[in-house]
Amino acid sequence: QVQLVESGGGAVQFGGSLRLSCVASGRIASIVSMGWYRQTPGKQRALLASVTKGGTISYVDSVKGRFTISRDDAKNTVYLQMISLKPEDTAVYYCNARHWSGHEYWGPGAQVTVSS
Repeated sequence: QVQLVESGGGAVQFGGSLRLSCVASGRIASIVSMGWYRQTPGKQRALLASVTKGGTISYVDSVKGRFTISRDDAKNTVYLQMISLKPEDTAVYYCNARHWSGHEYWGPGAQVTVSS
């Protein structure tokens, strides 16, 4: 089992910044990648960025240049630094961990609200 807990969400104004953190615990040695997703009401959860165990990072086009994923292995933590936030970034942000078997784990989510 892997447990994930997000923190760092909140309310910011247009153009503001936030950093989300995701602390992983449990059988983390079996994780092959971690990522950040977001979801708005009525829509599917969408991948934003991911980092593999080997350090390969990828982003979806909509957040390139504004969001940065990073990790601190000593703290078992993955971060999502978000800058130049827009109202359309308002969503619940989820941390994801993928097990080598393909099973996925999710955190409870962190609300991010960007006002205009």
